[in-house]
Amino acid sequence: MQILVIGEEEHLSECRAKFGDHRYILEKDHRQAERFVSGSDLIFDFILDEEPFQVEIYADKADTTVFVNTAKISLAELSNLSDHSIRARLFGFNGLPTFVNREVLEVSVLNDSDRPKLDEICQKLNTAYLLVDDRVGMVTPRIVGMIINEAYYTAQEGTASREDIDQAMKLGTNYPYGPFEWCKRIGIKHVYELLEAVYEDTHDERYKICPLLKKEYLLA
Repeated sequence: MQILVIGEEEHLSECRAKFGDHRYILEKDHRQAERFVSGSDLIFDFILDEEPFQVEIYADKADTTVFVNTAKISLAELSNLSDHSIRARLFGFNGLPTFVNREVLEVSVLNDSDRPKLDEICQKLNTAYLLVDDRVGMVTPRIVGMIINEAYYTAQEGTASREDIDQAMKLGTNYPYGPFEWCKRIGIKHVYELLEAVYEDTHDERYKICPLLKKEYLLA
């Protein structure tokens, strides 16, 4: 397949590592990427959440299949922004750094009628997938974001050092990284914006951003 990746070099690297030997094209902005949309078998758009009105480039592309990074914005929101005029087939996926190249791809659909196509594509990509609800934060990003936020509250209160928190979480829960290690790998910008989006969606106090995390985001 010809796969168009819209994003950065790190996104291309994750796709290569996850999906293997395909023909890849990398474009770093939607204006340049638009010329390759119709000729690509599949598109992974990692940055549409940063400039959601660019969803319009998929408006008249009925035969196009696009995986959109929906950790911070839902497919329903994107559809609403375009007055529901998007003809391309959109799937959501967890495209935050470090989350693509995992055993299972976390995905969502806008229309249930697209599920057979999702199954077909994932077979071609040779990847298992987990279908989750089309909600901001999906599942794994919400959980990891909440854990990182709680770790910041713990550090802010002076209960434990960051190193001790990381070590305790890895030993106690068998997580691959401690919350501060995870935050560094994902990027504090993504963590902050993820929590902000989920809190706006749910108004759940668990996602209310720790002042220390906010300060570090603002100073980053």
